Amino acid sequence: MRDTVHHPLFARFYARVSVAMDTRGGVAAYRDELLDGLSGRVIEIGAGNGLNFAHYPGAVSEVVAIEPERRLRRLAVSAALRAEVPVDVAPGAAEALPVKSEAFDAAVASLVLCTVRDVPRALAELHRVLRPGGELRFFEHGLAPERGLATAQRVLDRTVWPALFGGCHTARDPLAAIEAAGFEMVAYRRFRLPEKGPRLPSSPCVLGVARRPCVPR
Repeated sequence: MRDTVHHPLFARFYARVSVAMDTRGGVAAYRDELLDGLSGRVIEIGAGNGLNFAHYPGAVSEVVAIEPERRLRRLAVSAALRAEVPVDVAPGAAEALPVKSEAFDAAVASLVLCTVRDVPRALAELHRVLRPGGELRFFEHGLAPERGLATAQRVLDRTVWPALFGGCHTARDPLAAIEAAGFEMVAYRRFRLPEKGPRLPSSPCVLGVARRPCVPR
């Protein structure tokens, strides 16, 4: 079966850099914050090399982790074997999740909305598979509030950045996209990565919780 996403060079790069960012760049603490308090069945899109798996709390009964890139998916399978909660890693795209509607208590989008090909469709799928009242936990980088950096992000997105970084786009607005998909925003906070040092196109980040309404809008 042909993979829907194939970025073998970027996958090798990401597998190394993401581990370094977790251990030396403080990202592991954000993963703890992202997943704190989750319980029941969880679906995670774009699970990458599975760095979130070690941070899921024991109250989670199952994680279905979707990852379309073959090399990263293999690494995620290895990470799943070391996890303290049951994790099932599966191929698939965020825009067409291979699971039933309203089957999950929570969904996780972690540094992935920058790369999906169709953000509204991916979020519509997450809305579909969550039970009413279910939570969407998100940790994403996106559009900078400063005009200068935002302009640079848009230029990079139209030129070299997606080609160099596995389809990543720096100028997307995850908060606006999540609300447009029908989620209710519960809480979020903005910060930058890295916290100190030069401000990168991917530095502006947001971490938070949204909810699928119990009553359709």
